[in-house]
Amino acid sequence: MAAVEAGPVPATSAPEDAARDAPEAAGAGPEAPLLPAGNRLSLHLYPGGCRRLLRLCAQQAPQLLEVDFLQLSGHEDPQLLEAALAQLRWSLPHLRSLVLKGGQRRDALGACLQGSLTTLPASLSGLAHLAHLDLSFNSLETLPACVPQMCGLDALLLSRNCLSELPAALGALPSLTFLAVTHNRLRTLPPALGALSSLQRLDLSGNLLEALPPEIGGLGSLAELNLASNRLQSLPGSFATSWLRCPPAWPASRCSPGSTCGTTSSGTCPLSCWTPPLCACKETPWAGPLLTPPAPQPIFPSPGTPMVPEMPRLLLTSDLDSFAVTPQGCSVTLACGVRLQFPAGATAAPVTIRYRLWLPEPRLVPLGPHDALLSGVLELQPHGVAFQQEVGLWLLFVPPRARRFREVVVRTLSDDSWSDLETHLEEEAPQVGAARAVWEGPALLRPAGPNRVLLRPRQRLWAHCQVPHFSWFLVVSRPVSDACLVPPEGALLCSSGHAGVRVTFPAGATEEPRHVRMQVVHVGRRELPALLGEPEAAASPLLCLSQSGPSSFLRPVTVQLPLPPGITGLSLDRSCLHLLHRAAPAATWDDITAQVALELTHLYARFQVTRFSWYWLWYTTKTCVGGLARKAWERLRLHRVNLIALQRRRDPEQVLLQCLPRNKVDATLRRLLERYRGPEPSDTVEMFEGEKFFAAFERGIDIDADRPDCVEGRVCFVFYSHLKNLKEVYVTTALDRRARAVRGQVSFYRGEVPEVVPEEAEAARQKRGTAALWMATLPIKLPRLRGCEGPAQGAGLSLAPLNLGDAETGFLTQSNLLNVARRLGPDWPAVALHLGLPYRELQRIRHEFRDDLDGQIRHMLFSWAERQAGQLGAVGRLVQALEQSDRRDVAEEVQAVLELGRRKYQEGLQHTSLAPRNLASPDRSPSPSLEPAQTETPDFGLDPEAPAFKSSLRVNKVTPPPV
Repeated sequence: MAAVEAGPVPATSAPEDAARDAPEAAGAGPEAPLLPAGNRLSLHLYPGGCRRLLRLCAQQAPQLLEVDFLQLSGHEDPQLLEAALAQLRWSLPHLRSLVLKGGQRRDALGACLQGSLTTLPASLSGLAHLAHLDLSFNSLETLPACVPQMCGLDALLLSRNCLSELPAALGALPSLTFLAVTHNRLRTLPPALGALSSLQRLDLSGNLLEALPPEIGGLGSLAELNLASNRLQSLPGSFATSWLRCPPAWPASRCSPGSTCGTTSSGTCPLSCWTPPLCACKETPWAGPLLTPPAPQPIFPSPGTPMVPEMPRLLLTSDLDSFAVTPQGCSVTLACGVRLQFPAGATAAPVTIRYRLWLPEPRLVPLGPHDALLSGVLELQPHGVAFQQEVGLWLLFVPPRARRFREVVVRTLSDDSWSDLETHLEEEAPQVGAARAVWEGPALLRPAGPNRVLLRPRQRLWAHCQVPHFSWFLVVSRPVSDACLVPPEGALLCSSGHAGVRVTFPAGATEEPRHVRMQVVHVGRRELPALLGEPEAAASPLLCLSQSGPSSFLRPVTVQLPLPPGITGLSLDRSCLHLLHRAAPAATWDDITAQVALELTHLYARFQVTRFSWYWLWYTTKTCVGGLARKAWERLRLHRVNLIALQRRRDPEQVLLQCLPRNKVDATLRRLLERYRGPEPSDTVEMFEGEKFFAAFERGIDIDADRPDCVEGRVCFVFYSHLKNLKEVYVTTALDRRARAVRGQVSFYRGEVPEVVPEEAEAARQKRGTAALWMATLPIKLPRLRGCEGPAQGAGLSLAPLNLGDAETGFLTQSNLLNVARRLGPDWPAVALHLGLPYRELQRIRHEFRDDLDGQIRHMLFSWAERQAGQLGAVGRLVQALEQSDRRDVAEEVQAVLELGRRKYQEGLQHTSLAPRNLASPDRSPSPSLEPAQTETPDFGLDPEAPAFKSSLRVNKVTPPPV
């Protein structure tokens, strides 16, 4: 069981309360107290929450009598917090849940900061109805004296404080059922805890406990006990009689300083190193380790017997690329989702394992003619080092769209050649022992054995295999493959995907045993009639036979293929039946019907061969079918796709390029068009799996920065039908965007053709010339820059020009707001709430820009500013919101900008003689002459020769320009 950080709450949880209360709070003025929403009062999201509570208590609001849930931030001023808590006994007499958590603020590295709470007022012991108290993430060094006096307390949470001991008086809480004291500094426990007769859940993980008092074993109601990450070596003898069964446990001392539970290459225990909790459960059955099947729960060892350690587990973060494996073994989960299980004894000495996830490219992805890539390429080092026991490997992959008569395998490089490993498919949580699975339908996994696994839509899948050594690994989808070892006595090989396909090896066909493999490719009924323009045309499944050893057999081998669909042996015209053979060296298809003796039955055709290759049975009235077979085989491996080029709405310099399967274009555009806009997708083009292509920006538009995938100004792609062929690039232009918009384009061209494509396909493209390389061209428009001095202003953003404010309070420009946005940082939600934005909109912005903090701030600030256009007092509301959010530094900068703008505005009026003399600065008098050599042009950020500037000199009232 993982360490529990939060316990049960009698009423609604705090986040739900915050979501409900935030809209009312945002609309409240600076002096208006926050009214409770129903019987819940959440003040932890707002700076000055204690002041609001004190004002409510001073007003003796009748709604307070109904409040049974209160949450305050532990980061409030300690004196104000103590004063507010002292009022609870009289102002909130029916309070049942009190949450005083810290952790809402973070340091520069993103870690949660502890609150300032160090004690509680004694008057809180008078809260007769209080059942839930949460003091987590604070600075408590001793437990406040009032807590043991809360006789009705049901749940007490003290996690992540600085407690070094617990008072014995804590055992006097008769109703306490849940106690969490995780991540403190406890070294011992008081024996009085054994008197908590109602205690059901006790979490003491993350402390410094070296021993437990025997009284803990006498807790009759205790159902869950968590002692993870302590220094325990044994348990008291009382546990042997009261705790009859428990799960396998791993002493938390494995992660204590100086241990070797699962260290990285640097020798330090990683931050995310997770140790299985040393816990015991009376009622909850143990589900077993994540990567091993459930095991029967052992009888707890006798007192003093050392506990058998469980296999360590590691969860690596994205900044770690290596880990250490000891002879004890371990289970490892990489940041990319890959899982490894090293059994005990897999290595004789500690070994450092390194990993890297490569983007797929042709030199790293060996694919057969009808294979499809389903994952990235995982490299595990050291290469070639053999393990004493096979290591379990789980790879996440994308479920293939074409599932019928196909299977998923893990492909690896071994001895300079690629081979497929025996692979098991497992869904969601990997489990050892799953059967080999073959895709037989849209939602069903039909294993080779009797077991079947029903897949739910969009279920995450793992490909599991056992590897004897490390190398390169990837997951591919291939046609169903069957293999056997043919002895001199003969054998029969049948296809597991097509029951009618079989190969019979007579006795004496080979002198030495040889491995034979069969692959069958399903052919749709509509493919051949569409190509030949003949509705009656049909084709059998495509058969590929390969072998090891000599190229030919000593005796003919009988091959059986089903007749094409709709054709029977009693009614067919033998002149229309063609047996096609693909010669490997020439990569051409030949009609060998006249060279073999075809034996026809009602459903099948049989023939004999001595060499293995590709075989295909056609039924058509065409006579010369060799060239048509080549085109049909090429079409089977082509994917129909569309190309899109979209620009982000708020930043047109950011361009999204993507290659999508034709059936996914509409759904993808519906999802993207909320944030992007652009032209219609390109016409349908056809591409091979693993084919290279590139995007070139033209007509004045260039890529903004150097990229590793950019060659000579072209962004390179490699098409894989099941992976996301998507890239986002920033573009720029050398043209002047202040004069007019730049209308450019992006064109897509073919690159290298995969090696598995026949040579004649590449030759045909070369005959058609350079036009065959072009695929599509889509327009790209960079809008005209308005309201700025040049492209550098605004940090490359193309946001709508703003002129926020009025003549009374002053004006703020786009550049000013960008400077404010850069300074807000993580405090932007508080500023947004004080500006009046509803909490629901904050959640939407966080989700839309979930990986971009700067984007969240800019979107919030500029969307608010656009709604304030033309309204009086907007700038004043911004300054007030900054002050209420404890960002007086930013508020003072905004006020300085406004003051500078007002001063320049007044100086401009004096220089143009449009203002009375008392508006001039006291230390400077306006010049009586307006000679050009003596007049100083006010710095308004405008061109003095511009028509707008000249027209302002001809009116009696001047609109203040932006600063």
